[in-house]
Formats: sequence, C-alpha cells, structure tokens
Amino acid sequence: QVQLVESGGGLVQTGGSLRLSCAASGRTFSAYAMGWFRQAPGKEREIVAAINWSGRSTYYADSVKGRFTISRDNAKNTVYLQMNSLKPEDTAVYYCAARPGRTTLVVTTTQEYDFWGQGTQVTVSS
Repeated sequence: QVQLVESGGGLVQTGGSLRLSCAASGRTFSAYAMGWFRQAPGKEREIVAAINWSGRSTYYADSVKGRFTISRDNAKNTVYLQMNSLKPEDTAVYYCAARPGRTTLVVTTTQEYDFWGQGTQVTVSS
C-alpha cells in the first residue's frame, strides 16, 4: 500500500511554469511505476506522463511533449512533473498514480494504476 500526496499546483499565466510534486508514503517507492494524469471539467481523465520504477523509461502524451518533464527521486519517495510553456488547455486537476512493478515498461492507462492521490489544481490564464 502507498499513499500519494500531490502539491505545487496553482494559477499561472500562459507561458509560465509550475513544478508538481507527488510524495509517496512507505519504504518501497522504488518498486512502483508512477504516472501523472489530468482531468479537466467535463472530460475524461487522461495520461500526461509516466515513468518506470528506475526512471530510465518515460512516456509523454503528444500534447505535452517538449514542454513537460517527469522525473523521480527514489531516495526522497517523490515523483515530479516540471511543466513549462503552459497553455490554457493545460488547465485541469492533476493526479499522480502508482502501480507496483519493477519493469522497463511505463504504464499509461488509468485502469492499470492501483493508487491515486487527491489531485492538485492547475489553472493557466490566457
């Protein structure tokens, strides 16, 4: 079992940057693949980025490639999402998620994740 707490959301202007953090409880954080998802009002939750347990494999949705970077620090039990060049369409509640497994694969669908944080709001003004 792992508990996840996101932080770092807020209000930013178009073109600005934010860094989201997701702190995980427990001593086995390095055994989990991690992902960042987002959900805008009236829309389904969608994958933003994912990272495998070691950090060597990553995935990005086409909409954020070149602007967002996912990373993790297993010593600090934390996964990050650096978001640059933010756009109004990035406005959403951002969630981190965890799935047990030490593989080279990244996990990109909501159904594959077992644990979720409570979410943090990101609002990008135009």
